[in-house]
Amino acid sequence: MKDWREYYKSRICTAEEAVKCIKSGDSVVVGHACSEPQTLTRAMSERYQELENVKVVHRVGQGRSLYVQPKMEGHFRHISLFGGPSTRQAIAEGRADFIPRNISEIPELFTEGHIPLDVALVTVSPPDEHGFCSLGISIDYTLKAAKSAKTIIAQVNNHMPRTHGDSFLRVDEIAYFVPVDEPLIEIPRPEITEAEIAIGAYIADLIEDGSTLQLGIGAIPDAILSSLKGKRDLGIHTEMFSDGVMELVETGVINCSKKTLHPNKIVSTFIMGTKDLYEWVDDNAFIEMHSEDYVNDPNVIAQNYKMISINSALQVDVLGQVAADTLGPRQYSGVGGQVDFIRGVKRAGGKSIIAMRSTAARGKVSRIVPALYEGTAVTTTRTDVDYIVTEYGVAEMNAKTNQQRLKALIAISHPDFREQIAEEANRLYYGGNLDISKFVK
Repeated sequence: MKDWREYYKSRICTAEEAVKCIKSGDSVVVGHACSEPQTLTRAMSERYQELENVKVVHRVGQGRSLYVQPKMEGHFRHISLFGGPSTRQAIAEGRADFIPRNISEIPELFTEGHIPLDVALVTVSPPDEHGFCSLGISIDYTLKAAKSAKTIIAQVNNHMPRTHGDSFLRVDEIAYFVPVDEPLIEIPRPEITEAEIAIGAYIADLIEDGSTLQLGIGAIPDAILSSLKGKRDLGIHTEMFSDGVMELVETGVINCSKKTLHPNKIVSTFIMGTKDLYEWVDDNAFIEMHSEDYVNDPNVIAQNYKMISINSALQVDVLGQVAADTLGPRQYSGVGGQVDFIRGVKRAGGKSIIAMRSTAARGKVSRIVPALYEGTAVTTTRTDVDYIVTEYGVAEMNAKTNQQRLKALIAISHPDFREQIAEEANRLYYGGNLDISKFVK
């Protein structure tokens, strides 16, 4: 684009001016997670009395999500793809809607017109010398959604890193530019307890040199990464990553040299972490960002040699069913990419791991249960699970009978709950006919 600089200058405006293009009845998609354009979403929310029935679509809302406040009802309607701290209550009270969806299938909601989009609110890096702005730390659904919207409004933020891969929008694809520098949303490093350290050590034993990993964010992923310091030639193909990956790259543990797909590259769809991580990924050619309908496609995942997926759960029953996104009937998070990667790993002949602490509520509640709570949605079926890991060990599910699963899962549950789990499971599934002493140590 020869005259992109003139075009860019002519489209600069304030956030208040830009969001005036949003009309009653419009559908607005918001950039994902830590890349949320907070100045734009605040400006949009402040117009609530002028607007009716505006749909606001996003996955993880890391910002304040002002548009889900009770006073916004009738003005904004949130369409959630992943419940989070700022949106769970609105979903539970029926003031927001939730769409269960595998991450790999989210972009087609927009590209195939299931959710027609009028406006996209995104954060981008300043344009480079060729007139391209990078979506930086969130390509995920944001890229495809933005390209599907009639109008793109971009908050141009010097804090947004320029990332490589399929991360770019041309200047002439964007209708309005709002230059506002504000720190990107950060996720602080979690505190790692002895339980997470134990889980990390068990999982490290399942990971061979040369493996390619998918893992998320939080205390357990960080503990796993800390346990991998003696490994060699690990790779990353994941929907997201955080600071722990950066540290293992710098020590040489992760070099992606053995990857069979995108060798010598970390492949991801979005990034969540600290300012140090965001600065590290800036213009870092070792990292390639791609849309999630590519990265999370099970057929793509399956092309990675020694692929290992590591995901979490809120609850697992003694049959091996995994609940990762609801607590009973309450939508807690979302389906995410767990099923995508578990299916891809199976096709690759790799290993899928569900990792969780054995208890919740400060030890008062067992995460391993005889039956999932009433109203709970199954995220991953019992036929898909390979390994379940807690701080008490590893339970292998593959090719195991129901009674073998019961014994293995009781063995990795918290000792305070083992007898209770065995007795209830015996009553539910076996009419009380089992000798539970064989299942409880």
